[in-house]
Amino acid sequence: MAALLLGAAMAVAALVAAPPAVTAETPWVSVDENGFVTFTISAEEAQSTFGDFSQIVAEGNFGPSANWAQWGLTRRGSNWTSVMGPLEPGLYYYQFTADDTKVVKDPTNPTSVASEPEWSTFFVPGDSAGLLADVPEGQGGAIETMTYRSTVTRGERSALVWTPPGYDAGRKEPYPVLYLQHGGGQGYRDWVEVGRAKQIFDNLTLRGEMEPMVVVMGDGNVPDFQKELLRNIVREARHDYNISHSPSEQALAGLSMGGFQALSTLFERPGEFAYVGSFAGSRDLPRVDAEKINEGTELLRLYTGNITDGAYNRTYRLMQQLDAAGIEYQFDGVNPDRGHNWNAWQENLIDFVPRLFRDAPDDGPSPGHLPLESEFTQPPAGTTPTPWITDDRFVTFETTTEFKDAQHVTVWGNWAPGGSWIRVEMSRVGDRWRATIGPLKPGFHHYRLIVDRVSTKDTSNPTRVTSEPTWSTFFIPGEEARLLADVPEGQGGTVETMTYHSTVAGAERTAYVWTPPGYDPDRAEPYPVFYLQHGGGQNYTDWIEMGRAKQILDNHFLDGNLEPMVVVMGNGNSSNFTRELLENIVPVSLERYNVSDDPARRALAGLSMGGGQTFTVLKTHPGEFAYIGTFSAGFGSATGVDAQAINDGTTLLKVYVGDPTDFVYPGFMSSLATMDQLGIDYVFDGPTPGPHGWDAWQKNLIDFAPLLFRQG
Repeated sequence: MAALLLGAAMAVAALVAAPPAVTAETPWVSVDENGFVTFTISAEEAQSTFGDFSQIVAEGNFGPSANWAQWGLTRRGSNWTSVMGPLEPGLYYYQFTADDTKVVKDPTNPTSVASEPEWSTFFVPGDSAGLLADVPEGQGGAIETMTYRSTVTRGERSALVWTPPGYDAGRKEPYPVLYLQHGGGQGYRDWVEVGRAKQIFDNLTLRGEMEPMVVVMGDGNVPDFQKELLRNIVREARHDYNISHSPSEQALAGLSMGGFQALSTLFERPGEFAYVGSFAGSRDLPRVDAEKINEGTELLRLYTGNITDGAYNRTYRLMQQLDAAGIEYQFDGVNPDRGHNWNAWQENLIDFVPRLFRDAPDDGPSPGHLPLESEFTQPPAGTTPTPWITDDRFVTFETTTEFKDAQHVTVWGNWAPGGSWIRVEMSRVGDRWRATIGPLKPGFHHYRLIVDRVSTKDTSNPTRVTSEPTWSTFFIPGEEARLLADVPEGQGGTVETMTYHSTVAGAERTAYVWTPPGYDPDRAEPYPVFYLQHGGGQNYTDWIEMGRAKQILDNHFLDGNLEPMVVVMGNGNSSNFTRELLENIVPVSLERYNVSDDPARRALAGLSMGGGQTFTVLKTHPGEFAYIGTFSAGFGSATGVDAQAINDGTTLLKVYVGDPTDFVYPGFMSSLATMDQLGIDYVFDGPTPGPHGWDAWQKNLIDFAPLLFRQG
């Protein structure tokens, strides 16, 4: 896949250049046409940039609801690297951080954000982000800097001004004007550098969805915003641009702190601006003249993200107060997929601007937005077990008090795109740490706490993973995860332990065995048997504790999609797995269970290391297992392979791999060519969405198990 190097088409976002930390020969970040992002820093560059360190993360708006999260890089060879995605189309902002405290800007990316010197940005194109894309050169409006002297700060200050395509300074009819404010800790450049305001205005104008207007983006970091706005910003804008002085052709909007400032101006100076928008900004309603506000305001529209947005509860309280006071307003509804971030505010601006200085088509919420019916209240501190999961799939994590003196705590779980691992920062609340994330997709989730860079178990969660002592799990129900859910009690199969003496290990070993509902040990016809293997660093317990194998097999059986079979999940941690399988696991299974010894009624599959072991058995003992499945594993060496024997003895060979976030993806694709050259018959339906992880392997088992013992 062709890589699109960052920095192209980012001239507007690079209004302020930051000096690079080091000189790097290749980009640290690249994006392919499918939205997969590759982070790569050579070890030499990392050392010269960060000094001594133990970990590197890319921090950015990669988390659920587009909130800030940490994406870990892994040392592989001479590079620190990882692949994330596929990302939704849109603008992403990020920085690199080593050991929680050493923060640097990407020196290979020319984009910059003046208010956040360590940030860089990149854009992932796509239809859903069409309004955020650059318009063809020469067809958009212009961005200029307006400098003025402030009577509030008694110094020179600046604002950015967007003028529409074809702006005419001598036009007889002045242009309407929108004053657009930033949030706390930001600056007047943010709406252009991170908010994609120029692209939004350009695209809306070219589509005919926005009235020709001038937009002034001022600096709200002052002790008296209304004085700064009305005496300085507005006055200078009227002097420099052909804009209306009439309140009916003036609009004021802002995000977060800027939303607070816009509401305060409306409440305290009603009638100055006919159109007011608050993007995740709120305040309590003071004593006001509701009639005067209604008479002087053509539009008051409120916006908020989901419960991860700090403005969520405040917006609810303000709406209650506005209703009680009789003040007319519109509410865009709760955006269920966005938090307190630029992704939300870009959407707010896209919704708000077409409503200005014209008759809007409707006054309702945006499609898919939800009503705001109550405040979100977290459970009392110390409530166990955790995490707490809402009906709309938001999850709150809380630590015990044992980490009250920690400096940095994150929760790291499989909620990045495709099920990859990503970290979300937790906040100190009293003597505990908390974080709320979501909405998460239905499915099986696993996580661990990272306390001052140490992997730690959430001891408030009673679940456990034998092979990963610091992991905890939870399940979110939903139709798309139905096959991973528990079946009604008494209707599923049975999982038992099978203990045996290993002649390879010279010790007692254990396997899990699933028998189907109604399993009959005395049935005249032995059951077909499926040997299912785990991966490296795992054990026989993982397919049950992490792979949801019991739930998958139970649901498929009850749906009528599964041939009644016995499934044996053995311990593959062996110096010679082929011997362990053929001399121990298979014979003991034949002895203890009513299973077939006919190769045509036997299947073997495994993930990662287990997939490699499966390939080895296939190559060295072709025909021993008629059904073969490999999940995220390469074919390996072609030396001595008897392709004809494999084809003659194999009813089905189906191979699987994750998407480009699966680190074996390149080697796997190469191994397909090897099998093609050898003439081996196999089935490959394309990459499985997901990483080298359980989200993908669960999908593989869901697909593979119903294919067994039904062909030939």
